[in-house]
Amino acid sequence: MAFVNQDDQYKQKIAQLDADELLRISGTRRAWLEFRRNRFALVGTVFILFIAFMAISAPIVSTHDPYKQSLRKRMKPPTAEHFMGTDELGRDVYSRLVYGARISLFVGIVGTSVGVVCGTIIGLISGFFGGWVDTLVMRVIDIMYAFPGIVLAILIISVLGPSLFNLIIVLAIYAVPTLSRIVRGNVLSLKEQDYVLAARALGAGRLRIMFQHLLPNTLAPIVVYATLGVAFAILTTAFLGFLGLGVQPPQAEWGNMLSNGRQYLRRAPLLMVFPGALISMTVISINLIGDALRDALDPYIQS
Repeated sequence: MAFVNQDDQYKQKIAQLDADELLRISGTRRAWLEFRRNRFALVGTVFILFIAFMAISAPIVSTHDPYKQSLRKRMKPPTAEHFMGTDELGRDVYSRLVYGARISLFVGIVGTSVGVVCGTIIGLISGFFGGWVDTLVMRVIDIMYAFPGIVLAILIISVLGPSLFNLIIVLAIYAVPTLSRIVRGNVLSLKEQDYVLAARALGAGRLRIMFQHLLPNTLAPIVVYATLGVAFAILTTAFLGFLGLGVQPPQAEWGNMLSNGRQYLRRAPLLMVFPGALISMTVISINLIGDALRDALDPYIQS
């Protein structure tokens, strides 16, 4: 009932504003008001911020050295000393999860960011220039689409070898085709708008039109895709780590922790439960944020 009342109050507040006041409210402000209405997205945001804080402050919040082994304490249940227990080598599970968050978030954010930058530039160039440039670029993108994402990731890692840097390359390559098509489609429709034609008539150069007029008006789908792309990147990182193709031991990463724990599922099931739960909750939280951003930034969906 409280949610309904707050929702009604929000609608009444907006209804009381006259046309001039609505025009003065920036797009960012309107998007924030819409985003704030989504309680699930707010919960997801709080959880992601908490995980990010734990990752950044890992040396402070961790209780043990995540790489220190003690065979006398191997696979201990949760205790006051190790409140998430220990793994097969006697390492503290909680500390490894905290340090694993660093790698998962870093790889997901950096890999997606590189792919977003490259995909945006490719989409801008393809959509703006058109002609043979558009044909050539789109045929290359079609070739990349011929390989399923996970298969392509496994192929590249198998050729280049498993490492943190190669994992980032894989995630960046995977993000390029979809985002470039999204940006290209928006640019094709926007470049015929009156404000772009007016900029051409006033003598604006190609780079100025692309980055000052077209790019700002394609930011909404880029932001949404980037948010959802981070969730996929974290999931892919964990998947490759589970297969032994991602971050290699002894580095703590949620995927390889999950892989190590499966060997002791009956004896110590918590070794799989904790990293599996973190992966699931992180991906779900980011997806909730992405869905809320899509609703907030898309004017055709806003109520």
